[in-house]
Amino acid sequence: MNDWQSWAAIAVFTGTYALIISERIHRVAAALGGAGLMLAIRATDDKSAFFSEHSGIDWNVIFLLMGMMMIVGVLKKTGMFEYLAIWSVKRAKAKPFRVMTMLVVITAVASALLDNVTTVLLVAPVTLLVCERLALPVAPFLIAEVLASNIGGTATLVGDPPNIIIASRAGLTFNDFLVHLAPLSALLVLVLIALCRFLFRKSFTYDEDRAAEVMALEEREAIRDPRLLIQGLIVLALVVAGFVLHPVLHYAPSIVALLGAGLLVALSSAETREVLGEVEWPTLAFFAGLFIMIGGLIETGVIGEVSSALADAIGDNELGGSMLMLGGSAVLSGIVDNIPYVATMAPITSDLVEAMGGSSDHVMWWALALGADLGGNATAIGASANVVVLGIAERNRTPISFWQFTKYGLVVTAATMAVSAAYVWLRYFALA
Repeated sequence: MNDWQSWAAIAVFTGTYALIISERIHRVAAALGGAGLMLAIRATDDKSAFFSEHSGIDWNVIFLLMGMMMIVGVLKKTGMFEYLAIWSVKRAKAKPFRVMTMLVVITAVASALLDNVTTVLLVAPVTLLVCERLALPVAPFLIAEVLASNIGGTATLVGDPPNIIIASRAGLTFNDFLVHLAPLSALLVLVLIALCRFLFRKSFTYDEDRAAEVMALEEREAIRDPRLLIQGLIVLALVVAGFVLHPVLHYAPSIVALLGAGLLVALSSAETREVLGEVEWPTLAFFAGLFIMIGGLIETGVIGEVSSALADAIGDNELGGSMLMLGGSAVLSGIVDNIPYVATMAPITSDLVEAMGGSSDHVMWWALALGADLGGNATAIGASANVVVLGIAERNRTPISFWQFTKYGLVVTAATMAVSAAYVWLRYFALA
């Protein structure tokens, strides 16, 4: 990594990251500007940026988001989210902390069955309506949910995109993830709920008049178009089935989401222009820019150098190596998106596991998965779900700043990583 392009790529990435953090210019403008500079200095080129699986835009992520945003856009027209908002508030007796706990648990469970991005797309509209009805600040609830989505997504093979990459490379099954990571994920959800009680305590203001108004509402009256709702739920159920049956059907989640969106638009009375208007285009553009910038770091060998240095530091020390993998992955996944990070680390981890004699419990793979998935909570751009929620908040005129998210994300990441380190040590070493 001695050529000028490598250092120029590092300078572009760190400069862009600094602009995103400072919020002096919009994060989409910063990401697209950084992507343009990466192409201008030839750290990457058009073939690598647009067509490479290894270092280009991850079109699977882009089209998965687009398809699910279109489905959510149609469901919005039915009144389903208003129904769910009233139902959840009534079940929680309109008590703010109970409402947050209910939404956190729902988000975590759904993120294990769907992917975490799909889950936040479905839960965020409900949250916005709940907070509006109860006169509560939106940001704490959205932040808590996105943190829950990344924790819940850790539990299964389909919950977080990095897990799919790891499963493919390591030959792990859906059941392997359930056995090894689901128990920890459930424990971490409880840790998150306890932290939320402390971190967001100033947001739990109970307004008796607002609460009484919501408790008096009849949720069924919120449904505006029953026929469209039935169509939408059938399509959504088919899409979820497609996600879960990925090992059998071999259709990528992006294909499933696009097929579902196309089918729903074709069957329903919704105007295509209106549905496309619900797509968060700035969020998709931000992802494209981020992928191109990270691709520049991959193409110039920067990420490879970092990963190799980590591999050299680990050697054949399995306990030290798994802890370093866990912590290092958490730090790096907080800085760059965890999808390209795991794609880069997967072959190196495979070599490490082989050099250590192929641990039967795949501890290095679990350390990589936990670090990448949970480390994504550290900053506002650490995971795809974080970026999507920030886009939704901005569109609904309740913007969440980079630091507003990150100051909570860092606390939750530190706590969950400490619990994860203890879990890895106990399960794979102390009690093995």
